[in-house]
Amino acid sequence: MHYGITMFATDRTMSVHELARAAEERGLHSLYIPEHTHIPTSRATPAPMGGDLDEEYSHTVDPFVALAAAAAVTQRIRLGTGICLIAQREPLVTAKVVATLDQISDGRVELGIGFGWNREEMEHHGIDFATRRDRAREHMLAVKELWTKDTASFDGTFVKFESSWSWPKPVQAGGPPVLIGGAAGPKMFRHIAEYADGWIPIGGAGLRAALPDLHEACEAFGRDPSVLRIVPFGTTPDPGKFDYYASMGIEEIVLRVPGGTADTVLPILDQYAAIVETGA
Repeated sequence: MHYGITMFATDRTMSVHELARAAEERGLHSLYIPEHTHIPTSRATPAPMGGDLDEEYSHTVDPFVALAAAAAVTQRIRLGTGICLIAQREPLVTAKVVATLDQISDGRVELGIGFGWNREEMEHHGIDFATRRDRAREHMLAVKELWTKDTASFDGTFVKFESSWSWPKPVQAGGPPVLIGGAAGPKMFRHIAEYADGWIPIGGAGLRAALPDLHEACEAFGRDPSVLRIVPFGTTPDPGKFDYYASMGIEEIVLRVPGGTADTVLPILDQYAAIVETGA
């Protein structure tokens, strides 16, 4: 089993490059950080977990800049977004940003993406909330064209560009793995089956019951479900839970690290290092 971490990285927490270096020193496999460009003050959209929205949402760092700094001071740890709001990102720019990060890190990028929940944030990007899934799909398909074709073009509803050159290409063949975060459901599984490499279920509750539907969606697209990665995300350490995941063939678990300074974070990483050492 591989153990990674995720932290809600902000301008007030331990810096991402220091966190990545400390995690790598302790044998952790991966580091994922989230994305929000901004948080509109209107706050009409309810917080995703209920209650008031935590102030940290308006203090997030840019994930790709932060992960590039992390790549420069590490050699082994996988570096990912958890998650990138792909519908809000212009695909020509995003393809180059992610490919460049993959070059800098020598092929250590994991692109976790999601559809988003904050209506006002999307509206400021010119995104209709009702179209966010369709936009995310087209943006990701366009990015993959730019990653994999010497001469790429795209003609969709939301993305259009004529025959173009775009380098660098990612180090990883076909581009970094694309993992979609979100709750189980037919729409989610169709997206994963069509253009992703895996699923990031938040917390991992109800995972076993959801797998038959995910497998069915993959088979409808002519894909072998056994090649998909499933990465339970933001979970807390529990040996019974680890055994449960392992029984389903899961090979990576991403543990939650509370946002904080090094004084708060490093003792938690030490605890996680013991899990890496013992496997429980």
